[in-house]
Amino acid sequence: MRKIVQLFFILFVAAQLNAQELTCTITVNADKIPSSNRQKFKTLENSLNEFVNQKRWTNFKYEPQERISCNLTLTILEQSGDDFRGNIQIQSSRPVFNSTYLTPVFNFKDDNFSFKYEEFEPLQFNENTFESNLVSVVSFYVYTMIGMDADTFALNGGTSFFVKAQNILVQAQQSGYVGWNQNDGTKTRFTLIDNILSPTYNLFRSALYTYHLKGLDVMHKDKKQGKQKIAESIGFLKTIYDSRPNAFLLRVFMDAKADEIVSIFSDGPYYDTIKLKEDLLKISPLNAAKWNDIK
Repeated sequence: MRKIVQLFFILFVAAQLNAQELTCTITVNADKIPSSNRQKFKTLENSLNEFVNQKRWTNFKYEPQERISCNLTLTILEQSGDDFRGNIQIQSSRPVFNSTYLTPVFNFKDDNFSFKYEEFEPLQFNENTFESNLVSVVSFYVYTMIGMDADTFALNGGTSFFVKAQNILVQAQQSGYVGWNQNDGTKTRFTLIDNILSPTYNLFRSALYTYHLKGLDVMHKDKKQGKQKIAESIGFLKTIYDSRPNAFLLRVFMDAKADEIVSIFSDGPYYDTIKLKEDLLKISPLNAAKWNDIK
C-alpha cells in the first residue's frame, strides 16, 4: 500500500510539473546600485523564478515541449530603502512546427517599473486584489505572454488570457504606480492591453495567427507558401497603418519580428518582395536599413 501511495504521489507531482505553462528565466540586474546587500537581489531573483515557473497560470495542460520559453530581465536603476525603480524587459518565443527553431513572439521593454520589496517576503498573486506592484507587473506580463502565444496557434485564441491581464490592470489602477492608467503615456501596460483587446486592432491579432500558424509552421513543407502567408500578415499590419500610422501595436510586432522577417525573405525560394518592402518601410521606417537588406 505504501508503494502505491508513493507511486501516486510521484505521478501527481509529475502531472503538476507537466501542467506548467512557462519555462522562464528571470534575471535581476542591480549593477547600478551601490549596495552591500547583494544577496537581497539574488533572493528576489530566486523568488521570482519560483513564483513564475512553479505556479499554474491556466487550467490548460502544457506538455514540456509546449511550454512558452521566456525571459524577464529586471534592471534596477534606483533604490531608496525597500523601494526600487528601473525597467523590465519581456521576451517570449515559441517553437516552429517540425523544426528546432524558436521564433520570437513578444519583445517589450517597460520603463514604468517601480516596486517595494522586503527580502524573503512571499510573492502571492490574487486575481481579485492588488497585492504588490512587483507581483502585479510580473503577473500582467505572464498572462500577456500566454495570450500572445495562444494567438499564434488559434485566431483570437489568447482572448481569455488578455482579459486576465486587463483585470490585473484594473485592480492596480488605484495603486498610485505608473503604467496602469490611460494618462501615464503612450507606451504603457494600459496602452498595450487596451489596444490588443480593441476591435480597432483585430488585424494585429490576425497577423499573429497568419504569420505563425499559416506561415512559419508550413515552411518545413512549402517555403514559398509560408512566405506568401507571412507577407499576407504584413499586409494586415499595413491596413492598420493606413488608418492609424502611429499605432503602438505596429511597433510591438516589429520589435519582435524585424530581424526574422529579413532572414525569411533573404533566403529560400524566390519571392517578389517589392510590395513587401514598400509596406515594411511605411509600417516601420525605423528599421529601414534592415528592410533594404531584403533581396
